[in-house]
Amino acid sequence: MDDVARLAGVSKQTVSRVLNDNPAVRPETRQAVLEAMRTLGYRPSRSARSLASGRTRMLGVISFDAARYGPASTLTAINTAAQAAGYLVSSIALDTADRDTVVQAVDRLSAEGADGVIAIAPQRPVATALARARPDTPLVMLDNGLGDGTPVVTSDFRTGARLATEHLLALGHATVRHIAGPTGWTSADRRAASWRETLTEAGARVHEPLVGDWSADSGYELGRRLAGDADVTAVFVSNDQMALGLLRALHEAGRRVPDDVSVVGYDDIPEAAHLLPPLTTVRTDYSSIGTRALRLLLTQLDDSAESVDVGEKDPVIPVELIVRDSTRPAR
Repeated sequence: MDDVARLAGVSKQTVSRVLNDNPAVRPETRQAVLEAMRTLGYRPSRSARSLASGRTRMLGVISFDAARYGPASTLTAINTAAQAAGYLVSSIALDTADRDTVVQAVDRLSAEGADGVIAIAPQRPVATALARARPDTPLVMLDNGLGDGTPVVTSDFRTGARLATEHLLALGHATVRHIAGPTGWTSADRRAASWRETLTEAGARVHEPLVGDWSADSGYELGRRLAGDADVTAVFVSNDQMALGLLRALHEAGRRVPDDVSVVGYDDIPEAAHLLPPLTTVRTDYSSIGTRALRLLLTQLDDSAESVDVGEKDPVIPVELIVRDSTRPAR
């Protein structure tokens, strides 16, 4: 730091202010210090700064089923927002939601000195386990809350399912069948409940949903069952991967989409617009979910609270119905 200060023609204290993003430093002075750092190849010591500030500037993320589009997109957004705020992210992906596994994940992040934790908790047992293994650091939950005032960020699952179901009913379909996600997943359960409520309010017949596991394979297997029923003219699927499997099953059975069967998916994966036919789906803004979660976490850390615009404490991220060619008025 002495060398940087000497080359930039400033004090050591000014170099420290630049490193800590102090807004009181003039832009030209900040630029001179940054150029001196680049010239000298200076890299601040994270461990030394942690000792001085009591912060590691490392955040922890606990996620489940991280290979799926939703969790993966959310995690990417968290990493991007954290990097922009000057934080590193240590992520732990878990396969099971039992208490011992969750406790071990929390203990590991605590041992690493995480300043705060974001928990992507799509299943209710995850929230229950986290409630018992509550980390001693700031915490933000995704999808499920702890019921103790911990901030929660979630997507508007109910509105998304209602928009999808109403769209198909408005096209003249007598009813809408549903391929649901696995029971116990908050997103799947809320989408299924909203689908059922929308049909009931419209006076349409409600068939029991077929339950998949989010994969295209399960959508295909369940789709084969629906494809053989000539009365099926409209299907709302709880995610786009299962909708992809359904499209294949309908094609193999000679049921044309959308001429014979209209299909609506959920998530709006990047490939949805390029399927044959392009898939009507509910767009979820996973980038906003991850960014909002990161901001809520930073507001709980003293050195970031003044610089972050939080909005409401428990935001519900809106969704949007994207109409493409997989839906058409009923014959």
